[in-house]
Amino acid sequence: MSLQILILAVTAACCLGFGFVLQQNAAQKAPLSDFLSPRILLDLMKVPRWLGGIGLMVVGMALGAMALGQGEISMVEPLLATNLLFALMLSRRQTKKPLGRQGWTGLALLAGGVTAFIVAGQPTGGTASDSPMRHWLIIGVMVGAALLLTAYAKRSRLSSGPALLATAAGLLYGVQDALTRVTGERFAEGGMAEVLTGWQPYAVVALGLTGLILVQSAFETASLRMSLPALTAAQPLAGILCGVGFLGDRLRTDAGALAWEAAGLASIVVGIILLGTHKAMPSGAKLPEPAAVLQPAQ
Repeated sequence: MSLQILILAVTAACCLGFGFVLQQNAAQKAPLSDFLSPRILLDLMKVPRWLGGIGLMVVGMALGAMALGQGEISMVEPLLATNLLFALMLSRRQTKKPLGRQGWTGLALLAGGVTAFIVAGQPTGGTASDSPMRHWLIIGVMVGAALLLTAYAKRSRLSSGPALLATAAGLLYGVQDALTRVTGERFAEGGMAEVLTGWQPYAVVALGLTGLILVQSAFETASLRMSLPALTAAQPLAGILCGVGFLGDRLRTDAGALAWEAAGLASIVVGIILLGTHKAMPSGAKLPEPAAVLQPAQ
């Protein structure tokens, strides 16, 4: 891994983590009538803190796209998952809670899992699949799963709904990352004309906006403890599946490497859960009534 890719990915994770905390601080004050509606974005645009969080997220996504343009998605995605570490740093500053055993264990598992997966898998680039069926099958499975999770979340709403919405958004963001890489490759081959004649950039925008609505609805109805771990865990898993499935990423497949890769991914997921459910994460304020007027976050 080049130092440049590492710096880009970790800086992107920092911006994303800080941005998610600021967004949730504001979104939890949104009226419940905005749940799963594009209106939630229009209402939140009135809140300076939310705009700051979105600004950080956009910067993080741009830096992540640069990292994806220079490295394999199977290597960059685990690094982007460290955004939870930075979210916890900002949350600790707000809640004044110490890390304690759970925090340090989660940190060690997440960092160790990312290291183990990258070292054992040694992700390398390869020839992307030219089979449209393979592309659409994998993308269809990811998007279909996101739709099913969203439909069930709409029914469960305030119970398991936020975690399901965050998982759905993570799946869409993973696909978005894969298509962002494809868009970058098209730009390198033929410039902006080549980009605009493909469907991928338009899908990137559509997935990004849909994922944003899902994430804000999850943030609106629950604390970061219920939503951010699911989002952070689902995105790299979906991205890695797309990378290996149709972008040509290659991982070592001998028995020892596969064992360490599986252990690394499991460690990442467990670390994310421990950090995401840490008491330092904001528990959220009491939800407003549907008719409540959105007030700017202080």
